[in-house]
Amino acid sequence: MPKLARFRAKHNATGSVPAAAPAAHASSTSFDSSCSILHVDMDAFFVSVELLAHPELRGRPVVVGGQPDQRGVVSAASYEARQYGIHSAMPLRTAGRLCPHAVFLDGHHDLYAEWSDRIAALLAKYSPVVEMVSIDEAYLDLAGTQRLHGPPLAAAHELLSETWETTHLPCSAGLARTRLVAKVASDQAKPRGLLWVPAGSEAAFLAGLGVRKIPGIGKVTEAALKSLGIETVRQLAQVSQEKLEEVFGQWGTALYRKARGEDSYEFLVDAEPKSISNNHTFGYDTDDRAALAATLSHLCQKAAKRLREAGLDARTLTLTIRYAGFHTTTRSKTLAEPTDLDAAILGAIQQLFAQHWDQRRKIRLLGVELSSLSHGAKQLDLLDGSRREKLERLTRATDRLRDRFGFSKVQFGGSLRSDESE
Repeated sequence: MPKLARFRAKHNATGSVPAAAPAAHASSTSFDSSCSILHVDMDAFFVSVELLAHPELRGRPVVVGGQPDQRGVVSAASYEARQYGIHSAMPLRTAGRLCPHAVFLDGHHDLYAEWSDRIAALLAKYSPVVEMVSIDEAYLDLAGTQRLHGPPLAAAHELLSETWETTHLPCSAGLARTRLVAKVASDQAKPRGLLWVPAGSEAAFLAGLGVRKIPGIGKVTEAALKSLGIETVRQLAQVSQEKLEEVFGQWGTALYRKARGEDSYEFLVDAEPKSISNNHTFGYDTDDRAALAATLSHLCQKAAKRLREAGLDARTLTLTIRYAGFHTTTRSKTLAEPTDLDAAILGAIQQLFAQHWDQRRKIRLLGVELSSLSHGAKQLDLLDGSRREKLERLTRATDRLRDRFGFSKVQFGGSLRSDESE
């Protein structure tokens, strides 16, 4: 079995990434082309984006998600904050107790989405097959790109270098034969590293890790495995498939394969969404009519832009209102014909809100969902031809400006609020 080869990008005092080491530029004949799956994961993404605007906070414990006296959970924590036991999904109040001197920042999800789009565009330069699996991580298949970028390991190093040089957002990556191993490798490479696991070395690479390092194994499965005396992937790999299936059923088959670094995932190329949704949770329950109207406008514009980017139209529009106490009201409206225009979507959502908002109660969350999606449908006949054409031209121009300057920089007047930075 070949020895594990690990390449970790080194950084000079300025934070830039130097030229790749000779090992990273191995010729295509010395690099196994079957290792072409690259998992790219942005390091503490939300925090990293916030630090672009607040460089004075670098090196300090930073928590994104809200204030320590607010309800809600941590969205992201800097590596300095993680040293105090703070992690994502932890209640903000708990994080405040663990590290009272941490800097707590409200989240700016529009900004994170904009940077995610920029990262996705950069990744697309390196492969025609890019699958964004979340706002801050993606899989690439580098097979067949050697003539453009060299062997996969060299391409991966070049990608990480360009990402840092063009965005100053740190990321890590794992390169392997399977998606599962690539993801584990990127996690092991953090922060700001690149880890290559050669074909045939998957089991050896995974063996010494705890079972929770395997994607898909959570607390429940970990506890069940521990009751069987299994705590490491090596121990898991020593259990027969029959035994695992006896205990876990079909999940046992998956565990058997995962312990060996195998997976059955395939890339979803040009996969279309079944629905598009955006939600906003207020820091405090509110019945401020202006703030609620502005939020609805903002959510509709975000959803409509995503709709157009996918080349789709929506016919069913759904409004979600969650009140203090978590009572939730969901109401939908089906349009006569599908649309992708902000004005048509916002008008219908505003109508739903006016009809179903219980003004005696304060609101915790608002959400907008677009569904019944289709391609190339006509716009609403509720708009006359000349007005529809003007709205379409305005929409296209607005999208171009948003792509250039950022979504939050170009908004309908009704969505601008003086009390929120976004």
